Amino acid sequence: MPQIILLNKPYGVLSQFTDDGGRPTLADHIQRKGFYAAGRLDFDSEGLLLLTDDGTLQHQISHPRQKLPKTYWVQVEGEIGEDALAQLRRGVQLKDGPTAPAKAKRLAEPGVWPRVPPVRERKTIPTSWLELTIREGRNRQVRRMTAAVGYPTLRLIRVAIGSWKLGNLQPGEQRIEQVFAAPPDKPRRGPGGAADAAEHALSPLSYRGDQSSLGHSPLSRVKFAPFLWPSSS
Repeated sequence: MPQIILLNKPYGVLSQFTDDGGRPTLADHIQRKGFYAAGRLDFDSEGLLLLTDDGTLQHQISHPRQKLPKTYWVQVEGEIGEDALAQLRRGVQLKDGPTAPAKAKRLAEPGVWPRVPPVRERKTIPTSWLELTIREGRNRQVRRMTAAVGYPTLRLIRVAIGSWKLGNLQPGEQRIEQVFAAPPDKPRRGPGGAADAAEHALSPLSYRGDQSSLGHSPLSRVKFAPFLWPSSS
């Protein structure tokens, strides 16, 4: 049955297994063979990265058509206000076109691990945090979105992809989940279209504990979720 590794990718690690330049890669953290990243996370970003040993599941998670929501905690330069958050919710204009509406809210400073190396902050300018959820996957999109509303990103941590959560994993820690594939009775229809179908199909139906662990991970969970079947258009 398909398996998924949930990894807290540290800052300064490539989302690939090899690098001609000798930079840190996933090979420094993932020893299991046959797993490939389902999507990417920038070298200078941190947090949740999914890897799977199943090509179909990898496609379901990473393909832009599925539009799985991805949630980020973002530290920005300056005290972000409601006007900027409202712009993010409506969508902002980037060089490659307007973004889709996002979910955005101010976030109290989260109790996360210290970054190595530390964020470079200017003593005369305060910083603030927001939580941003998007369904697109453009290159460095979150950073470009916050810059477009006047608040450059200083630190970016992905905390969720669809129903998969980072939880209390520390940098470099991981856990493994089994995905039990059960096709739905019929294609999911509704106002949300393919996006709703994707989120529903990849959301957990139930969990049970498992005594297996991976690396420094806590007990793994077994996730029951149907594979995503494309909805009719």
